[in-house]
Amino acid sequence: MSLTLPAGVALPVTASALVLTQQPGNGDNGGQGEDFGKSSPVGFLVLILFLVAVAFLVRSMTKHLKRVPASFDDPPAPEPAAPEQPEAKAGEPVVAEEPVKDSSTTKADG
Repeated sequence: MSLTLPAGVALPVTASALVLTQQPGNGDNGGQGEDFGKSSPVGFLVLILFLVAVAFLVRSMTKHLKRVPASFDDPPAPEPAAPEQPEAKAGEPVVAEEPVKDSSTTKADG
């Protein structure tokens, strides 16, 4: 498959391509002096500093994103569970269990 342009379009396309590719011959090179395109060590240092700053920002962002909950919806309210009580057999009184004493609430002798 070859790309061919109609005769009415070919001349303007080639003429505009020739005009756009010409370099100015009168010494004016559009403000591009002999140092155009060369970077300085200061510019390189600024670039490195920006890259380091971006690396720290990405690191901080990932730490914060790990703390975000998976969903912001309210968790469903747990249904109140009835305390399990042993079933009393006919004729036996129900005896409540005594609470276990916590040893951490007693004061040490001192």
